[in-house]
Amino acid sequence: MVAERFNKSDPLTDLVHAPLAHWASVRGDAVAIGDGSNSLTFAKLNAAVRQRAAALSQGQAPATLLVDDSATSIHQIIEFLAIISSGRCAAMADPDWPAELRETMRAQINQLTTTFSTLTELQPISPTSPFYIGFTSGSTGLPKGFRRHHRSWTESFRVCVDTFGPDAASGVLSPGRSSHSLFLFGMLLGIWTGAGVVIQEQFSASRALETLRQGHTPCLIAVPSQLILMIEWAARHTTAPIEATRLIMISGARWARHRTAELQALFPRARIIEFYGASETSFIAWMDAEVSTPLEVVGRPFGHVDIDIRDAKAPGSPGLIFVRSPMLFMDYMGAEADATAAIRDGDWLSVRDMGHLDAQGRLCLAGRQNRMLTTQGKNLFPEELESVLTAHPGIAKASVQGVADALRGMKVIAVVQPAQAYGGEFRAAELSAWCREKLEAYKAPKRYFVCDDWPLTASGKTDHAALALRLQNHLNDNKTKNPDMPCLLPLL
Repeated sequence: MVAERFNKSDPLTDLVHAPLAHWASVRGDAVAIGDGSNSLTFAKLNAAVRQRAAALSQGQAPATLLVDDSATSIHQIIEFLAIISSGRCAAMADPDWPAELRETMRAQINQLTTTFSTLTELQPISPTSPFYIGFTSGSTGLPKGFRRHHRSWTESFRVCVDTFGPDAASGVLSPGRSSHSLFLFGMLLGIWTGAGVVIQEQFSASRALETLRQGHTPCLIAVPSQLILMIEWAARHTTAPIEATRLIMISGARWARHRTAELQALFPRARIIEFYGASETSFIAWMDAEVSTPLEVVGRPFGHVDIDIRDAKAPGSPGLIFVRSPMLFMDYMGAEADATAAIRDGDWLSVRDMGHLDAQGRLCLAGRQNRMLTTQGKNLFPEELESVLTAHPGIAKASVQGVADALRGMKVIAVVQPAQAYGGEFRAAELSAWCREKLEAYKAPKRYFVCDDWPLTASGKTDHAALALRLQNHLNDNKTKNPDMPCLLPLL
């Protein structure tokens, strides 16, 4: 549908919200957004957005506004679109933030409004106007607020449709919170293309499968954990294959590639895509999911994306990955001192991931620079070992940690969460043998710990810092141990 109406020369598509009015006029009765219980047509969504935007302007609302995350997801999207269509910038808080953190981030947003624009200085909306502030984890303990302008996302929408074809411009199922940039992107993609989107207030594998079976959402955007839950629910209930799904786009974490055959069996007509990117960059590289592809490969660059590997010690060894594209973010909100912040060099940007380009021109991801460990005089990227551990049928999640060791420099320790569906038992020696089959011997963990109550960041990823604290607490002597911290169980 987007290919029929819009092209890259149409200025209407340079604004995230602008196509909504068009779809309201030509597809007014079609469903724009629904959550399984409630829905809005394009005409009704457009009317609600225009009414709310007018109220914001009449009330002289600040230039940057925090979306009320206590509202339903549909109303959050109405508010988001109203804010940006009024020329303002919408910030998406995480509903899991504690009250103290929420007030801290609200104060930063108020400061941003003072710094960048006052209510009397709102400029006409342009493709380079800021429209969105999302939040990602930071090393200071506070989330990093990243600002995007309209063109960075409209270019992302275009690249998505250009790369994956009409299925990317069909109805979308985006079953996650709007505070997660991946799911917000999926929601807005469905509205921008005019195909519509189905969302979920809270993820449910059974409801997601039923929605996909109905056929109104041929395109699914998901994180790996959601897909695994769908696979396992379908297996327990002997669910028939779902023929209506045509495109599955996976991001947010590394896909458990060894489970691709199960996913393909559940969705036999779907093209399964893995893509690599970041909140600050949008799309970087992509590939069709294949079991045989080496774990480190994340694919070839998207169109209009240039990649430069810097500071590698030798050809084929990891260096900092720098990206140049029209999809890069603007700046951070008060994160200048954060050691995990992206590095800018003119038009180039690095989110501090390290990797190399192989002989086929594919990007190979080693891991994040600040997580690299040195053990026995050699570098180890925890992400590589975590991928190998989670490929074991008995392991659901893994976090690789380094503990100071006089002999090795760093001792490699793995914290794992057992897979609930795994019927057998496993021991540390079995896991070490599994790792040595697939990696050099020095990368195999020296010790293992089990954690059942797995900590997650606000974006739903493993909280490696929290696990490091739990591990350190376990290893401390009784004088410094915190009895209130959740414990880890040694795996023998």
